[in-house]
Amino acid sequence: MTTNKPAQLLIIEPAYELKFVGPFCTAVSSYMRLTNPTEHIIMFKIKTTAPKKYCVRPNWGVLEPKDTIEIAIILQPFNFDATEKNKHKFMVQSMILPPGREEGTEQLWKDASPDDLMDSKLRCVFEMPMDSNQPAAVTATAAATVTSQQPTNATPNKNESGVSAMESQHGSSASNEDDSGLIAEVKKLQEVERALRQENLALKEKMFKMRLDLESKEQAQTSLGSLGGSGSPSSAAAAAHYTNPYSPPALANPQQVPFIYVAASIVMAIFGLILGKFVL
Repeated sequence: MTTNKPAQLLIIEPAYELKFVGPFCTAVSSYMRLTNPTEHIIMFKIKTTAPKKYCVRPNWGVLEPKDTIEIAIILQPFNFDATEKNKHKFMVQSMILPPGREEGTEQLWKDASPDDLMDSKLRCVFEMPMDSNQPAAVTATAAATVTSQQPTNATPNKNESGVSAMESQHGSSASNEDDSGLIAEVKKLQEVERALRQENLALKEKMFKMRLDLESKEQAQTSLGSLGGSGSPSSAAAAAHYTNPYSPPALANPQQVPFIYVAASIVMAIFGLILGKFVL
């Protein structure tokens, strides 16, 4: 028994083909525009037959009435062979949000009847730009079909509402590879920084010790100079010039001592005669 699927309410641009222009040695992007011309709230999700080769952002969402959204589809780098047939396809699946239900929940897609789902399929076209070695643009398409019964596309990812498991696995694997490389590089930089800091601390400690040694040497030299100065000629001269304040003054010429004594005796004799005259 066949079921009659409802017509797609969303306006999809482009409607039938997603074109990717090479060279394909780097990531190549294509874009899809979805428009909701109705008065209903419409949920959508994007599926592909080759989830490991594409990155779709966003790959699910909700369109309000008269709203428009642009989907970026990024083809990962690969070795392009013009003779190999391309079997990649995309499918836009949509449904009207049931009244009273929460938007974007995974359970909505699980509970939805196939008669309520609207499907639109687009094929992928690979083209190489024309140059001296390429005679013309190469278009590779395939006749493989994508149905909602395919296991890789029908099972939504439990970690994200409306996203197929293989799509999320592809996105996570690509991001994990990039993250692992970045984490390794950051760890290397952190180790280098840690080594430089330790070296800087060691140099500072060494300079501090040298400064302390220099200051201790200067203090030792100063103390030795002060102790050794007490036996120097200057200190000896100072000791020689020191005189006892209670001792009599020293004579200028020791040879004059007898003459002074004689003069003093004469003066005392004259003073005695004069004093005797006055007394008598």
